[in-house]
Amino acid sequence: MRKAKPKKRIVLPDPVFGDQKVSKFVNHLMYDGKKSISYKIFYSALEIVGQKMKDQEKSPLEIWKTALEKVTPQVEVKSRRIGGATFQVPTEIRPDRKESVSMKNLINYARKRGGKTMADKLAAEIMDAFNEQGGAFKRKEDMHRMAEANRAFAHFRF
Repeated sequence: MRKAKPKKRIVLPDPVFGDQKVSKFVNHLMYDGKKSISYKIFYSALEIVGQKMKDQEKSPLEIWKTALEKVTPQVEVKSRRIGGATFQVPTEIRPDRKESVSMKNLINYARKRGGKTMADKLAAEIMDAFNEQGGAFKRKEDMHRMAEANRAFAHFRF
């Protein structure tokens, strides 16, 4: 490589739960540097999850973490050009990218949902992911299905 690898930035834990994952999620949720607004959206979404899923013995934060694990893909397909043909080559995802992809999928599908506020939409998407349904979970299933279908090209991995 010509350029030096950039240093990993340290993400500070969030003020309420003291968790780095929450801070990363809020950073993905943020628009135009409005971090306090995205914190409000996230915490109110967790409150809604807590109210709607009282029968669960888990806390809203644990429900969110479980939902995030359930939408985390293990493999993805990358386009690779070999001899004039483009193949979809299945590759495993690095752990830091897995986390990032799952957060982005959860947020993107929450934004596409119908609902009053972003907090409502996010809460609904978190609950759907926890129950193994909804857009983000379907996206993970599609990624795995695509990788399985193209398993014959796995030997082209780089």
